[in-house]
Amino acid sequence: MSFVATINPPKPAAEPAVQNDGWMPDMDPAAVRAACLLDGTVTPARLIPALQAAMLTVNCELQAWATEQRTRWGYAALADVPAPQVGGESAQVLRYRRAVHACLQADLAEANRAQDTLPAGMGKEARVLESLQVQIDEHRRRQRWAISDMLGIARSTIELI
Repeated sequence: MSFVATINPPKPAAEPAVQNDGWMPDMDPAAVRAACLLDGTVTPARLIPALQAAMLTVNCELQAWATEQRTRWGYAALADVPAPQVGGESAQVLRYRRAVHACLQADLAEANRAQDTLPAGMGKEARVLESLQVQIDEHRRRQRWAISDMLGIARSTIELI
């Protein structure tokens, strides 16, 4: 029998909200931890830069669309863009969070591929790496779909044969 102890997640007060560009919503690290099922092995020192990078990646992909929403239509924030409300929140804000969460999870999974903690022997390393790649691909797909949903374009899955 083996026992693996994980580090307890930091207290929410230890992680202040990550401010965004003023138009896209800020992100609460505690809410991100809960939504992405991140345990304490993702320390604040790892989470905050990874969350900032994910926000920048998604913001960059949405830059032209966001600029049009601000300049052409005059919306002061993403939450002001007309969209259905779900649970009292704009669907566009929910989609943005989903894109950031998926990008963050993919980035963290990619970082885990390089760790020295992979099992060795009997092909275990290859199986773990293959499983990680499947997870990364799934997170990237969810990121793409969330961004497509924000832009109002059709989702598509294309595979070259």
